[in-house]
Amino acid sequence: MDNLKKRNLTFFTIGLIFMLSGVEYAVILPTIWRYLQILEAPPYFLGLGLSAFSLSGLLTGPVFGYWSDHSKSTKGIVLFSNVFEIVGNFMYFIGYSKWLLLGSRLVAGIGAGAGSSIFGFLTRSTRPEERAGIFAAIMACRQAGLLVGPAFNLFLRLCDFRVGPFVVNKYTSPGIFMCLLWVLLQFVVLALYWDVPPLSSTEGGTAMVEMKQDEGSEGEEDVLLMDQDQVSQTYRAVNADLLENSSEMHPVRRVSNPFKNFSASREFLREEVVVLLTAQFITLFNQTALETMVTPMTQRYFSFGELGNSLMYSLCGVEVILGFFFVRWLSRTVSDRAMLAVGLVICCAACIWCLIFLCEPRGGYEWMLSAFIIGVFLQLLGLPFVAVSQVSLFSKVTAEKTQGFSQGVRRSVGGVATILGPLWAGGLTNNLYIMLGMMLALLTLISVMTALSYERLTEPRQVECAHSSDSGG
Repeated sequence: MDNLKKRNLTFFTIGLIFMLSGVEYAVILPTIWRYLQILEAPPYFLGLGLSAFSLSGLLTGPVFGYWSDHSKSTKGIVLFSNVFEIVGNFMYFIGYSKWLLLGSRLVAGIGAGAGSSIFGFLTRSTRPEERAGIFAAIMACRQAGLLVGPAFNLFLRLCDFRVGPFVVNKYTSPGIFMCLLWVLLQFVVLALYWDVPPLSSTEGGTAMVEMKQDEGSEGEEDVLLMDQDQVSQTYRAVNADLLENSSEMHPVRRVSNPFKNFSASREFLREEVVVLLTAQFITLFNQTALETMVTPMTQRYFSFGELGNSLMYSLCGVEVILGFFFVRWLSRTVSDRAMLAVGLVICCAACIWCLIFLCEPRGGYEWMLSAFIIGVFLQLLGLPFVAVSQVSLFSKVTAEKTQGFSQGVRRSVGGVATILGPLWAGGLTNNLYIMLGMMLALLTLISVMTALSYERLTEPRQVECAHSSDSGG
């Protein structure tokens, strides 16, 4: 089997992993509140249960990323992390007490931390020009899981039997169902996931190798040994293994530790990185705040029940999936920073619309429903633009050799946002001016930051080449 086929099968498996994470969220979220009530848990346990998954994921993400950067392998990490998903969901199925239920979400969240290793692998296995499209497809897979998840609940809610000492009902069945799915996924990973080598010089590295050779006989050694400050001014996604193993270059000293001369402050406190991490936080903070706000709003103004909300979420899922694939197509001709700017403009427009028309609804039922649909449509329209572009840009402005750890830091920032967003919105469902006003203020902040740093939001190689052409002219 050639490397291209292995690469495609691996990408397919990664898509399944993200799809299962979406299915898990969709089958557990609708029943966890009633499940906790049966276990006599106080109301605040719902927030703890939902936040526990994000908390353990944000803590373990950088650890898994650091591990993958050192080992240059992700298959073993994925298999190891899936064990936590299996154990966590089985604990959810047992559910003898509210504390066991809380612990189950903490354990399952550890498995989600492997996403940083996967994004690091994707960065090393894709060319910069195709990366946004690959990321968009992977994110669409999770949305597909969120979309099909409720369909599984249609038969899970019919479960009412015992297996030995365990009760299988509509509250416990999501746990054993997801446990079995993650077990099946282990076999898929074993069969179809490959630690394919990074792209060869014939697929995009030759030009860079030749450019480095032209700089002089000492250039090859400097590629690996230069100070981190100098590296930040050059193309950071150059594959070190490519330069070491290329037959066109003289032998160079191998650097086995990817974190040699690594400085977190120099890596993450650069202007463009701060902007992208801020975009990650604000995007997920606003998204989770809106998810928290929508259900109480539809109940108050439109008297939506479970069926109405399920239909609404299904339509939202279809829009987001179509949006991701549109961004995938658009990424072939439009730069990441341009898509980020477009997405922020759409999100700001959506927030302003909601402030004007939803905080104090006027008119009849049809007008209020139309205003609500337009606001939600605009919010979801901007999401794929911002989500894909900031992830793709982040992978290009941070060092490839420590990409797993960097992606772990990025996902941890997002994890903090997914914890704080619902907490912020949960207490302000009756004060939409304050809630939406804060969201608009955050969007304005990141829009201004993006505008001021627009020239730096690109691959360092492109900046360097542009400066070289200017001086040559």
